[in-house]
Amino acid sequence: MTAQQEQEATALMIRAQEGDGRAYAALLTMLSSTARQYARNRLGEVAWLDDVMQETLLTIHAARHTYDPRRPFAPWFYAILSSRMIDVLRKQKRVHAREFATDALPEPLSPSTPIHDGSDALEARRLEAALNTLPDRQREIVRALKLEDESVREVSERLGMSPSAVKVAAHRGYKALRRLLGGKES
Repeated sequence: MTAQQEQEATALMIRAQEGDGRAYAALLTMLSSTARQYARNRLGEVAWLDDVMQETLLTIHAARHTYDPRRPFAPWFYAILSSRMIDVLRKQKRVHAREFATDALPEPLSPSTPIHDGSDALEARRLEAALNTLPDRQREIVRALKLEDESVREVSERLGMSPSAVKVAAHRGYKALRRLLGGKES
């Protein structure tokens, strides 16, 4: 943002805070292109560039009353933009860690293709037997986190435990399962 753009943005924000809808629309238009360019320069041409811009504009909308016209506009704006960029980047990493895109769908199984060769069923029985040796609370936590794909927060709320206590119980359960199933302990 150039000095001239900052002056213009400051003037538009002051008018917007006074209730001028046209000034507010002009400000958001200016900030959207600035936000998109700033994020593109730092992140490259990623598919979720517009998410950063939209999250930034939403935050500015929600926090516009906190802007102090006696202070420079650019640091206030870039603090919000940087924070939203980090939030969207973290969200994308979480999504990418759990999901994957594919250009080709897997081939459908033919009626003659065996679904299980027996070893999966054997491993499932071994896992079930090992799980059943864990204490009740630990077993419930491990099942919820690993088999039912619940989050630590969901499990902690449901069981009335702190998230830290859930993590500790889960870690102890994983360690016991590794020992029972013949894996390496860490």
